Amino acid sequence: MKVTQLIADTKDTVISFEVLPPTKGKSIESLYEHLNPLMEFNPAFINVTYHRAEQVFKKRVDGTFERVEIRKRPGTVGICAALMNKYKVEAIPHLICGGFSKEETENALIDLDFLGIKNVLALRGDAAANEKFFNPHPHGHRYAEDLVKQIVGLNNGVYMEDDIMDGAKTDFCIGIAGYPEKHFEAPNAETDINYLKRKIDLGAHYVTTQLFYDNRHYYNYLNKCAEFGINVPIIPGIKPLTNKKQLTTIPRVFNVEIPMDLYNAMMKAKTEADCEQVGTEWLLHQCKDLLKNNAKVLHFYTLGKPRVIYNVLKQLF
Repeated sequence: MKVTQLIADTKDTVISFEVLPPTKGKSIESLYEHLNPLMEFNPAFINVTYHRAEQVFKKRVDGTFERVEIRKRPGTVGICAALMNKYKVEAIPHLICGGFSKEETENALIDLDFLGIKNVLALRGDAAANEKFFNPHPHGHRYAEDLVKQIVGLNNGVYMEDDIMDGAKTDFCIGIAGYPEKHFEAPNAETDINYLKRKIDLGAHYVTTQLFYDNRHYYNYLNKCAEFGINVPIIPGIKPLTNKKQLTTIPRVFNVEIPMDLYNAMMKAKTEADCEQVGTEWLLHQCKDLLKNNAKVLHFYTLGKPRVIYNVLKQLF
């Protein structure tokens, strides 16, 4: 079922999760162990991230170095199929521009369609680990809006090969990313929302936000989007903060603000357990406030601490 339909058809709050594929060499059982406790809360869908290949230098026998590409977290499409089969839940793969040609993207979409996957999240993706700025694949997309165009085209039966006439139409519900505190490359919030609206005008159906720790950023974002005529579902993405190291890593990686109250409470914590308790209480407060303000979905980035999310959900439902 499409995300937009899931949201429209339920009177209750929709719960969803996002997970990482296991690193290469690990079993999918590690992902099941991560998700099994959380499935108690009957998530409507689970997002599965996609990861571009990284270039690394490997030393040859003769002492010289060879540049090779490795993908540390493969398996997104297979994981989506496995989750749908095991848990009977909608699985939503991320599709990214970075590291993929248009043809590879089209073939991935065909595979997803054959598997009965009805939702995709279209993202530009991050720059490669060894690059300061995002560089697209030579035969790929530079921007997420171009990726949205390709998916919409396939929904209309338009394939890359000109000789494909009356091509089978896919029926993907297309999600895109939103940034309540603006994308770090955008010069200002208004420009950022303009780009968001362009993707919606091209055919995107819903928005999932970057994580945030101050709900006011999310509410302000909803208001600004409404001013720009954006009326698709905007799903709040939330993630627990559970240790002092994250006070610096999360702002740097995700370009979000840590509220002073959360910072002070975390700094006062004496042990790891105390830090986790601070993060649990903050996430619970965020969720209660979002529910009070009629959030239709709570989307949890589960990376790292599923136990915290479990404890919060246990108190909410």
